[in-house]
Amino acid sequence: MSLPVVAVVGRPNVGKSTFFNRVLGQRLAIVDDRPGVTRDRNFAKADWAGRRFFLVDTGGIIEKSDRPLDRQVREQAMVAIAEADVLLLVVDGREGLHPIDEKVADILRKQEKPVIVVVNKEDTLPKLRGLHEFWGLGLGEPVPVSAISGKGSGDLLDRVVEVLPSEAEDDDDPTRLRVAVIGKPNVGKSSIVNRLFGEERSVVSDESGTTRDPVDSQLTYHGHTLVFVDTAGLRRQSKVKDNVEYYSSLRTERVVHDADICLVVVDASEGELHHQDVRIIEQAWEAGAGVGVLVNKWDLVEKDTQTAQEFLNAAAARYPFLRWVPFLFVSAATGQRLRQALDMTLEIAETRRKRIQTSEVNEVLQALLHRQPPPVVSGREIKFKYATQVSDSPPTIVLFVNFPKSVPDHYVRYLLNGFRDAWGFTGTHLRLRLRDASKS
Repeated sequence: MSLPVVAVVGRPNVGKSTFFNRVLGQRLAIVDDRPGVTRDRNFAKADWAGRRFFLVDTGGIIEKSDRPLDRQVREQAMVAIAEADVLLLVVDGREGLHPIDEKVADILRKQEKPVIVVVNKEDTLPKLRGLHEFWGLGLGEPVPVSAISGKGSGDLLDRVVEVLPSEAEDDDDPTRLRVAVIGKPNVGKSSIVNRLFGEERSVVSDESGTTRDPVDSQLTYHGHTLVFVDTAGLRRQSKVKDNVEYYSSLRTERVVHDADICLVVVDASEGELHHQDVRIIEQAWEAGAGVGVLVNKWDLVEKDTQTAQEFLNAAAARYPFLRWVPFLFVSAATGQRLRQALDMTLEIAETRRKRIQTSEVNEVLQALLHRQPPPVVSGREIKFKYATQVSDSPPTIVLFVNFPKSVPDHYVRYLLNGFRDAWGFTGTHLRLRLRDASKS
């Protein structure tokens, strides 16, 4: 199931961004005492009580202003309201009820979705200055919080989890795969999907960003049902300015989270992978999906200027993890090698479900430890006891060690590369988890 969206809305300078940062535990949104600092929406994944969701921080809703920036902020907030599954109306407990709070509440009551009134700046919790006036908004019981200190945040998040949409049951059918086709705008994602299906399933245009919503198309291949999702192009959030494009980016994030396999389309005519291409590959990789790269428009590359192997070597030299990601050089225009993209998808799916016997995991672990013993850190001799694969899709190996927090990152990378050299796991993120051996 795609992650639900929780939007934080309200007038300027009531503490929306401070609350956003508090929930995420990191400073992603800019916080300032001046009203209107948050001009664009920020979104990130949050987790509470085992439920994950996207939290969206919006610019304040500004009434009675014709300034272009104020209109843009207001429009962005209205788009957030339309897209969200749950709405948090943040108000200022110090200043009390404001006329704009009432106007925003009027809008939210018409949305037919859960709304929670969050009374911020209640820094004297558990003592309250009084919440009774916010009952007048007609949106149920107000929840007091102090975003700066964190007081009341847990109770609020409990309320949020209660009203999130019910989780759908996981589809354990190994023959059904959700395949997300992702990449920068205008690299040929829709053209590839259309060519695979032999018909116009998605709108194709030379204008970048034509695809706004994810589009599902289904086919059967070698006994597997492949559900292809053609998505809007992904850009860095700083590059996303248009209201519609912003939420297309958020929808794509949700699709990536829900996908079994992500086929990342890049443009061969650009001559190399750009940083944004790699960021998109990493996004799918970190989400735990299987990943393959389709280098589209390969028919446009002069063969005496660059070979496929040279393209791969340059990519792996700059980004070493890409040597574990399969590449396929294709052309949506001519259909070159596109059928092989289906074969690559099934191969990645099989690898993603690969299971290694515990005895074999420990044999490889011991060989790696013998080849390069763990370092001594702050006088502590690090000892690995044993390891086992605990799950697949993506494959995850747990290593039991006496001082898990003392193991340097470079040694974890050494073990990770050693396990990959032994078993490949090409096209899938291999996760290593360190656990305290004394608690096992």
